[in-house]
Amino acid sequence: MERDIRSVINISDIDQFDRVVRLAAGRVGQLIDYTGIANDAGVSSPTVKAWISGLKSTFICFNLEPHFKNFNKRLIKSPKLYFFDTGLLCYLLRIHSQKELETHPLYGSIFENWVISEKLKQKFNKGLESNYYFWRDQKGNELDLVADNAGQLYPIEIKSSKTFHPSFLKGIEYLNTLQKTEYGEVIYGGTDSYEFKNFKITSWNNISN
Repeated sequence: MERDIRSVINISDIDQFDRVVRLAAGRVGQLIDYTGIANDAGVSSPTVKAWISGLKSTFICFNLEPHFKNFNKRLIKSPKLYFFDTGLLCYLLRIHSQKELETHPLYGSIFENWVISEKLKQKFNKGLESNYYFWRDQKGNELDLVADNAGQLYPIEIKSSKTFHPSFLKGIEYLNTLQKTEYGEVIYGGTDSYEFKNFKITSWNNISN
């Protein structure tokens, strides 16, 4: 990774670069906060932006942009940061075993990262552009993933839980109320895929477009 990045940008201090990348990993699935990472790493905000840009240009990281469809609500405008390779993400978080992963405080975020990266890879492998975004308003209503299909949003909620619970549908139902639709999908950590009311409940090992 360091070799690939150095072919794109100049890294004057490899230790500081390592610190920035690990701090970014610790914020996976969160809105990008360059200033916060810079303060914690002891480097400038422009340096953090340049290094993360290098991570994106070498396909190590990617942004998930917010969707701006107007539902007469103020929406969050900052993107979220994810990693294409969750194995690398776990390495950066110093996770070395399945047991450590399952008990890690960021387990839910890592699971979310894996699902989103797999959905993106499915698009890329078919030669298609991504139509995926996240959706959040300033009142706290949020969806991990939405697919924009010609202006109609298909809502997807991602939960690492091995058991489905109807409360997982809260964000989906809220967005459906705004756009007057009745569909959506929950991707969760369990093994069974089925339908619940009008919604798809999809096992992590049965992800499909």
